[in-house]
Amino acid sequence: MTADADIAEGLRGAGLVGESDVVLEPLTGGVSCDVWKVETPSGPIVVKRPLPQLRVAAEWHAPVERGTSEVRWLRRARGVDPRIAPEVLVELSGHAFAMRFLPGCPVWKDELMAGRVDPAFAAQVGTGIAAVHAATAYNDADRAAFPNDEMFRALRVDPFLLHVARQDSELAPALTALADDLSSRKIALVHGDVSPKNILVSADGPVFLDAECAVYGDPAFDLAFCTTHLLLKAVWSGDARLSGAATALVAAYRGGIDWEDADGLLLRAGKLTAALLLARVEGKSPAPYLTDPEHKRIVRDQARALIPAPQPIDALVANWKRKFA
Repeated sequence: MTADADIAEGLRGAGLVGESDVVLEPLTGGVSCDVWKVETPSGPIVVKRPLPQLRVAAEWHAPVERGTSEVRWLRRARGVDPRIAPEVLVELSGHAFAMRFLPGCPVWKDELMAGRVDPAFAAQVGTGIAAVHAATAYNDADRAAFPNDEMFRALRVDPFLLHVARQDSELAPALTALADDLSSRKIALVHGDVSPKNILVSADGPVFLDAECAVYGDPAFDLAFCTTHLLLKAVWSGDARLSGAATALVAAYRGGIDWEDADGLLLRAGKLTAALLLARVEGKSPAPYLTDPEHKRIVRDQARALIPAPQPIDALVANWKRKFA
């Protein structure tokens, strides 16, 4: 039985489709998974299956067990607020799963790239991230449910921090120390890929997808990862509203911190943002829209200046807005 036939059989076994042929309509955009839309008698669903080799130029392998971790994150997030994650319908073989399709919900990245920038929505993103972190902070059950250090290292620590460190002897000590600190902190449930491409814009606010990097770790990573994307897009577009959206996101997130000292978390997030900015130019997964050599130079120079002289993320964003508005 082929993998696709195995998925079809799993959907039949779950009662989601009938005995007729199951059409898997490929959806585009992802580098780490096969994703399909499937029409069912009760409406469309989405099926997702992780790939062992990611679709990037550099060689990048990752455990397919991350599909199961994503299911756990989605279900846990829905327990915090059912509006912020889609409903998982069934787990399938090969660490694939099916979830409910959400019609009429554009991808936040597409909205931003089209110039539709809403700081209020960015603030909702910050609030949503913080809500999951607050609900899971220092929770032994959540920590036990996400023992994914090896997976997070393969998907985030190595390709974004250590890959750059191996190529840059000047910044290697700072990046290696940052990687070690990130790996050692066990504070809350981290999504690991809070990017505009993984957030839907619904009438009820943001819906978070693609949590296959989920780990019990440092919540500062999620804040830094999403902020990095907004700052990169601000350089790409020259639109100061994107820096304003980053300001709104960080401020809303800070308002939700109740599990640790906010200043300490924001400083860690600032350090990570500087490193991630450099990684999106020099790492294994460069930002695909940042193709202009001058834009790359701007990001590279700013990141290289910030890594040895870190700033809290709110100060970093404010300075970015002044420079690139």
